[in-house]
Amino acid sequence: MSANPGLREYYAARAGEYERIYDKPERQTDLARLRALIPGYFAGRNVLEIACGTGYWTQRIAAVARQVTATDINLETLEIARTKPIARRNVSFEVADVYALPRETRGFDGAFAGFWWSHVLREDRRRFIECLHRALTPGAVVVALDNRYVEGSSTPISHTDDRGNSYQRRRLDDGTEHVVLKNFPTEAELVQDIGADGRAFEYTALDYYWVLEYEVAEPRRA
Repeated sequence: MSANPGLREYYAARAGEYERIYDKPERQTDLARLRALIPGYFAGRNVLEIACGTGYWTQRIAAVARQVTATDINLETLEIARTKPIARRNVSFEVADVYALPRETRGFDGAFAGFWWSHVLREDRRRFIECLHRALTPGAVVVALDNRYVEGSSTPISHTDDRGNSYQRRRLDDGTEHVVLKNFPTEAELVQDIGADGRAFEYTALDYYWVLEYEVAEPRRA
């Protein structure tokens, strides 16, 4: 999140109210499908989770994964994530910046990024992909989950910058207002940004969410 520091402060302040987003009545059918779908990608895998937040998806992935390393840049959200019931005790929670993952964060054969891609600046997408892939083995499964823009359900876009990044104005319970980066990439943009670094792309569009699953390609020879 170092490329967009305001995002860090926003999610630290929002930690206690974050999971209310999963209570929206119109999204329950999609969420039920996602809770059944997402864990299945990671059965038996050693998973790196990017921007795990309060651990909503961590606890579900951990039910089938061999091991999960769940990272977030905010201690405030990780403190909530650590309270989640994870019966197998196969999760470690770590404070980490996706753009500066520790050198020992390597060798994963699975990665999950829930509601993170939309917070990556368009001009930083390649940098994010390269940082993520350095932590993964060839053939690793990567799954990204994020929002589709739906009028009447999504927070309206307040403005767009000269690089095409879109932003929302959000108000928290304490009355503070935050301008938050929130992009809505298309399937074509996602596949183009990953390019030859990925293979076997599978895109699933629900009413309110999208899921992209792919495998990390073998490194290209010079």
